[in-house]
Amino acid sequence: MPKVQPIPSASSGRGKRGRSARVSTSLAEINVVPLVDVMLVLLIIFMVAAPMMTQGMPVNLPQAKKTSPLSPSQVTVTIPAAYPKDRIVQLGNEEIRVDILTERMRQTMLTHADKSVLLRADGSVNWKDVIFVMDRLKDAGVEKIGASTRPAGSK
Repeated sequence: MPKVQPIPSASSGRGKRGRSARVSTSLAEINVVPLVDVMLVLLIIFMVAAPMMTQGMPVNLPQAKKTSPLSPSQVTVTIPAAYPKDRIVQLGNEEIRVDILTERMRQTMLTHADKSVLLRADGSVNWKDVIFVMDRLKDAGVEKIGASTRPAGSK
């Protein structure tokens, strides 16, 4: 809000006709337009970059003629093609060693009412390794294990 400052009267005899009162403004208001511009640019950058950051392990799933859509809240365990060498699986978005899979799955199942897991295994992984991971999941209290596949004809 502008402040009006009176000018002391001069003795020159002019009176009020010579000068008027000075008006000064204070900088109490912050200009938020540049802040909003920067925030909108950052929002657009994150909206474009977010889908690129949600990549999991590359898995070549086997094909099936009939598949059902996934529910987004279902827990997934992925067995990559490199599993026989490094013994690492992916629980959700986190890569863990198969040795601690049972304990981590117990912790995960505490927060989920549905005790089912979706198992994604690369087509090149041996059946013996898939069964080994399934045994670890059953030890953790998983009641149902589903297998993930690709629809026939898709790449």
